[in-house]
Amino acid sequence: MKKIIIIIPIFNDWESLKKLLLEINTVIAEIKNISFECFVINDSSNIDQPKIIKPKYLHSLKIFNMQQNRGHARCYAFGIRYVFLNEQFDNIILMDGDGEDRPIEIKSLVEKINNNEKISVVAKRVKRSEGFLFKFLYECHKILTYISTGKKINFGNYSCLTKKDVELISNQPSLWSSFSGTLKKNLRNLNQINSVRGKRYFGPSKMSFIKLLIHSLSIIAVFKYSVILRSIIFLIVLTFLIPYQAFIASCLQILIISFNFIILLVSSREKKDELLKSQENLLNINEITH
Repeated sequence: MKKIIIIIPIFNDWESLKKLLLEINTVIAEIKNISFECFVINDSSNIDQPKIIKPKYLHSLKIFNMQQNRGHARCYAFGIRYVFLNEQFDNIILMDGDGEDRPIEIKSLVEKINNNEKISVVAKRVKRSEGFLFKFLYECHKILTYISTGKKINFGNYSCLTKKDVELISNQPSLWSSFSGTLKKNLRNLNQINSVRGKRYFGPSKMSFIKLLIHSLSIIAVFKYSVILRSIIFLIVLTFLIPYQAFIASCLQILIISFNFIILLVSSREKKDELLKSQENLLNINEITH
């Protein structure tokens, strides 16, 4: 029987997790011949964990308690490496724990991966639930990413990965900083499903402008050498425009140089040694049996 492990990072959002697990249970009850396990990465939450009940159709539910808070992306990086090094599995599903990754779409991910077991599947965002300003900024992020890297990245963490691809990305330094950027850089082929961004179960979205900016720059930083090459081309073109539009061309050159400096700075987040030692941050594992 095929085995799929679902990885869910959590920081304090325990009520959302409880509701999410119940919805996952309802969905996987209809999926035959697959054993589902769930690994919850507790990113050093500072509020008490309530009683968590293992749903009927989850074969196993484990809470991985981390010693230090490392952030969402690094919880995924830890989970990917831990599963690859310690578990037998066929696929990994990554999803957020707040309801914005809709459990109903697990069926689409599994159907797609079953149709082609050699290619990982990502959830392409076709509709978002946030307000106008966030949607506008997110579109700006996608445009900036495409211009600076030549890559169209229209997916986040929600995905279903093959074991081969998990092995491929598990040692990549960029995984410590950006999951989606790492996938786009290292995997030649990706299948997609259409995904509607769900609404948070409880409370407002935790994706602030600053977090969105860091998220965007982290993705672009994965392709820093492409960014530098493209920037050189832009700078050369702008040099020829100086005799005609000196002020505008010079300002654009300064912006491009500054942007490259920021990208190189952000790329310092990609730390392979911390990725390889990420299991040292694990405090304990709590298996929920009932």
